[in-house]
Amino acid sequence: MTERIIEVWADNLAVEFHNIRQAIDQYPFVAMDTEFPGVVARPIGLFKGSSDYHFQTLRCNVDLLRIIQLGLTLTDDKGELRPGVCTWQFNFRFSINDDMYAPESIELLTKSGINFSRHDSHGIPVEDFGELLIASGLVLEDNVEWVSFHSGYDFGYLLKIVSCSPLPSTESEFFELLRIWFPRIWDIKYLMKSCKTLKGGLQEVADDLQVPRIGPQHQAGSDSLLTAATFFKMRQRFFEGTIDVRYMGVLYGLNSSTSTVPTSTPTRPREHNGAIHYNTQLQQETAAGRGGSLGQAASQAIAILSPGKK
Repeated sequence: MTERIIEVWADNLAVEFHNIRQAIDQYPFVAMDTEFPGVVARPIGLFKGSSDYHFQTLRCNVDLLRIIQLGLTLTDDKGELRPGVCTWQFNFRFSINDDMYAPESIELLTKSGINFSRHDSHGIPVEDFGELLIASGLVLEDNVEWVSFHSGYDFGYLLKIVSCSPLPSTESEFFELLRIWFPRIWDIKYLMKSCKTLKGGLQEVADDLQVPRIGPQHQAGSDSLLTAATFFKMRQRFFEGTIDVRYMGVLYGLNSSTSTVPTSTPTRPREHNGAIHYNTQLQQETAAGRGGSLGQAASQAIAILSPGKK
């Protein structure tokens, strides 16, 4: 791994969170990316619109599955990286023998260099990570700005970790919780709507902006580092160095519609990073009961791929 990216496993988790706590005040921009086991289930029932369908797909999959990697890159408000190690690649406990996954996703991650044998034996328990994340200065802070790319699933997994519970049952509740834990979010994919010449995924946008990659693609550390560099290059070129706050707090996706959509009609969601739009002006809705067990999540979904064989 490059000297800019450090691998974090269970045995060095506490030490590296100490290093992050020491750096976050000076480098309060956090670029983030995750790797997860794909999509294995679809929700059933009637939905308010395509956005609701996408959210319910996100919810049941995040509740059923386990995160594999998280990459965090720290920069200052000008995009200058922390000297030395600036990116932490957290490797979580995951077993291809016991945990559920989409086979094509695991195949892609294996080709990208992810060592699933080591994830099984040396991976970070999410409970330990969540405890340290809450006390890290990264969350619940108005002065920390998170940078992401098409990140519905990414923040879904993070919310599941910090709340130690299944995701809320509605988009509005999800967004309320998101704003508590992550008050300031920029999603590059949403910002691209104001950049007519930028299209495609993260790598395509980085190539268009001539941003070089450090490390292997489809690993969370390298992807988060590329996300950071791409964001600041985009901000400089298309927003004259300052992005209006009206773009903040929106995760890329579709607006909700008033029509009811049966399960047979919606487009199948993207495998990586959910397409959900959370309007920062959305009025609070009456809580319909948050959470529920993983069993409830499973009862509301149709598994379309089997877990790995033991």
